[in-house]
Amino acid sequence: MDLQLRGKNVLVTGAGQGLGRAIGLAFAAEGANVAFHYNSSSDGAEQGAKEAAALGVKSIAVGANLQDGESVTRAVAEVADQMGSIDVLVNNAAATQSKPFLETTEEDWAPQIGVTVAGTLRVTQAVARQMAENGGGSIVSLMGDSGRVGESRLLVTATTRSTTVGLTKSLAKELARHKIRANAVSIALVQTQSLDAHTGNADEAKMKKILSAYPLRRLGTPADITPTILLLASPLSSWTTGQIVSVNGGYTMP
Repeated sequence: MDLQLRGKNVLVTGAGQGLGRAIGLAFAAEGANVAFHYNSSSDGAEQGAKEAAALGVKSIAVGANLQDGESVTRAVAEVADQMGSIDVLVNNAAATQSKPFLETTEEDWAPQIGVTVAGTLRVTQAVARQMAENGGGSIVSLMGDSGRVGESRLLVTATTRSTTVGLTKSLAKELARHKIRANAVSIALVQTQSLDAHTGNADEAKMKKILSAYPLRRLGTPADITPTILLLASPLSSWTTGQIVSVNGGYTMP
């Protein structure tokens, strides 16, 4: 199926590694031009951009600290200067931490709020302004299932992730007049380089217990997640907005 993404300009945040990088490469495979955003993972973003360019599309790596408004503004302007106006924004960047809530400090909270909440607002506003001036676009935001159903040891992360629901639905209602759609994809555990951090370096017994919570009895892979993101970004989903789509192996069911 042709998803009609060829020639579209896509910005993926947090694309220097893991799922974000896989998302960028999936768009490139569909013929879209891709900007791989990074904060500290510059080598991974540069490699992602190189692999995307080998597929015959325009691709760049662009650095920005999402906790700094001027940095975000410069990055979005750089993407527009080098690739053209942004058609699709994928909000993937987030800061997470597994820790008992009563042991957390405000220093623990700050980066999660700064990146996942304020940082997402900053980049979304900058890109949405551009989209509104250029006839519309699609915003797809990633979130964890902890933000929908809650989870022990992830209270702060779940709190920040839950803001994605309000952001997505509010964007959909307010920006529809500018032909901008907004949807979110809610995921459970996905096998990437950061999996150990999310599972606490689980041994075989603990991993078996984790998998027992999934009706499909396996964790996700980036390849399980990217098709839904591509479809939501595609013009084929032009009548879909304000939706939270779960891709989670059945871990939670709305």
